[in-house]
Amino acid sequence: MNLPNKLTVFRVILIVPFVLVMLGSYARWGWFMAVFGGIADYADYIALGIFIIASLTDLLDGRIARKYNLVTNFGKFMDPLADKLLVCAAMICLVEMDRIPAWIVIIIISREFIISGFRLVAADNRVVIAANYWGKFKTTFQMVMVCLMIANIEALALLTQIVMWIAVALTIISLVDYLAKNKGVLLDGKI
Repeated sequence: MNLPNKLTVFRVILIVPFVLVMLGSYARWGWFMAVFGGIADYADYIALGIFIIASLTDLLDGRIARKYNLVTNFGKFMDPLADKLLVCAAMICLVEMDRIPAWIVIIIISREFIISGFRLVAADNRVVIAANYWGKFKTTFQMVMVCLMIANIEALALLTQIVMWIAVALTIISLVDYLAKNKGVLLDGKI
């Protein structure tokens, strides 16, 4: 397994401690408080640190894979999946913590399922659909939104709301763009 793939697997592994820290301190789980009670007051910042580290591995693995020609089928499959798992896990935690409306998370996760379904149909027809700039903008704004919501800084509440609405808009725009550009995949199996 090459370095980019190890970074992708590391990102997936980081989801577990991220969720435990996010929800453990919020829910005040007995075992969590017994083991990590001293850090419970800093849980948001620890979770934010884990999320940022995981997000940075996304930048690194792609750059390393392209620069050193280490692109693999495993990486093509797991890299976007790892991103979706990380962002969706974070947003589900944030719903539980009442920091983001559930309907927004439903829109974002629905978009991911639709795109994944399209990619499966395309792959079955031996068509590779590359990510476009709308999808990259969407991912960037979703990650910034999640960071702001995890930090939960009152002075940044307005900025957090603005970034959230931009992320929702980009989610919808990227879906519409993706469907419009790739409708041939469903219609006749071609782009």
